[in-house]
Amino acid sequence: MYKQESEEQKKFMQRLKARKRLIAVLRILLLIFIFACWEAVTWFNFLDRFIFSSPGRMLNTFIKLYREGSLFTHVLTTLWETVVGFLLGTIFGILIAIVLWLSETCSKVLEPYLVVANALPKIALGPVFIVWMGAGPAAIITVAVTVSLIVTVLEVYTGFIETDSEKIRLVQSFGASRKQILTKVVLPSSFPVMMNALKVNVGMSWVGVIVGEFLVSKAGLGYLIVYGGQVFQLDLVMTSVLILSVLAALMYFGVQLLGRWISEKY
Repeated sequence: MYKQESEEQKKFMQRLKARKRLIAVLRILLLIFIFACWEAVTWFNFLDRFIFSSPGRMLNTFIKLYREGSLFTHVLTTLWETVVGFLLGTIFGILIAIVLWLSETCSKVLEPYLVVANALPKIALGPVFIVWMGAGPAAIITVAVTVSLIVTVLEVYTGFIETDSEKIRLVQSFGASRKQILTKVVLPSSFPVMMNALKVNVGMSWVGVIVGEFLVSKAGLGYLIVYGGQVFQLDLVMTSVLILSVLAALMYFGVQLLGRWISEKY
């Protein structure tokens, strides 16, 4: 009986792995199909190449940037600003959420301000940060942190207060302190919520950095997009957007893998 169950379980796992491989292959084929159709409609002049660009022209632009030696400068500039903004927004957001959970008075006082801050278009503060901090990476990173911080605080704090009350009462009955409840119950229970916040922060950080680079930058993918639009080099704009999409996807999958590794480890 146990052998039969083991065989059935093995077959189930094989089917699951085969399904995952099929999904991965179909995703790649869909991407190839989209680019092939894009190239075809521009090749046969159904779409204007100058306005919509094409995969072939974007590849030529990518090679040109690489040969000029500016590709890695722009990519690394934006990537560094995004990673720093992402880490700062995530760390400070989780820390603030912990403080709010530890102090009910503090959470009640700050709650309306957090709601207003979340509704406020943070990007509008970009010019203010530039005046305060100067036209440099500090202002761009601050925009990225501002965009992601409040969202992180609200998401993580919501996860904290939605922790199973029965578990909290159980450890309280054994005389656990507020700090012990946080470390032994709330944080482990809220791990999926925190990983969700990290995934959301990936996109928010990229948005903040690109907007910051739109406002003030001398290098970066946002700078290339603005410059390409100003001189009507839409191939440069589309190439920068494509590179940006690839980097954002890689960062997202990196966070996803980190979450899986932590889950398996602990």
